[in-house]
Amino acid sequence: MDESTPSRISYLGPAGTFTEEALIDFMGQRPYQGIARATIEEVLADVATGSCEYGFVPIENSIEGTVTPTLDALIFRFRLQIYAEFILPVRQQLIAAQGTHLDKIETVYSYAHALAQVGRFLRERLPNAQLEHTNSTAEAVHLVAQANSTSIAAIGPKRAAQLYGLDVLIADIDDHSANSTRFLLLNNDRIPQPTGNDKTSLVCFQVEDRPGSLLSILAEIASRGINLTKLESRPTKTGIGIYCFAIDLAGHIAQPRVQEVISDLNRYLGHVKFLGSYPTFVSIEQRREPTTTTDPLINELLAQIEPPATS
Repeated sequence: MDESTPSRISYLGPAGTFTEEALIDFMGQRPYQGIARATIEEVLADVATGSCEYGFVPIENSIEGTVTPTLDALIFRFRLQIYAEFILPVRQQLIAAQGTHLDKIETVYSYAHALAQVGRFLRERLPNAQLEHTNSTAEAVHLVAQANSTSIAAIGPKRAAQLYGLDVLIADIDDHSANSTRFLLLNNDRIPQPTGNDKTSLVCFQVEDRPGSLLSILAEIASRGINLTKLESRPTKTGIGIYCFAIDLAGHIAQPRVQEVISDLNRYLGHVKFLGSYPTFVSIEQRREPTTTTDPLINELLAQIEPPATS
């Protein structure tokens, strides 16, 4: 990222989301202009159209797993690249207007993943409350602030409670203390230079259903001594039982063995979509800011596997 000029970064808003908190932590002292959007789709569209240089969205939670709207949009809707990842410890709060009593709460609002992360708390402490989904945790807190009712509450970040002048009725209500969320910084076409501790994300599509497709993918990766860090199947939305495979593997596309894997998988399966090579997350103190590459050999490889953008 160019630190001389503040970047426009679209993120899942409104102000007060865990996404905004993670973006603030990720950027540190570097200047940027944050553009809050109501949905993940809008964030990615900002990057795809060039109205923002980067987008910042959640992709995975340690408790609830993949944020499927993000993954599916990257697979099927947009041709964007992952520039960096960031992991934020998550602490959910029960938030309400001043004077609200726990036994009077009838409805709890929050993002679906957040409600799932505090399921045990809700079952034990608010068993009769109706649960309502919102587009983000901050939207839920904002809704409660606007309603100014003591019969409703929200699940969300402490920062959102402070922004909207609400009380934290009960703090740190997560079912699991190790709750954390992984976020992605996305751009249109810039690939960071390898750092020696990198990750590459791919999507493997099956042109036809053949026995052993998944085994072949794993064999191509394992035969080159590459560590597979994540594997997930997603329906292609073209018929029952037709899936693609989202893969994270250790290494950078600038490395010959990673290039060989991508080329061979593309040749065997018929299509591989490249989602990016980027530094594996490390603590802020250890992080080095990646510079971008325009290596013609990498661009040539990507030209062979990338279809026209479908956004």
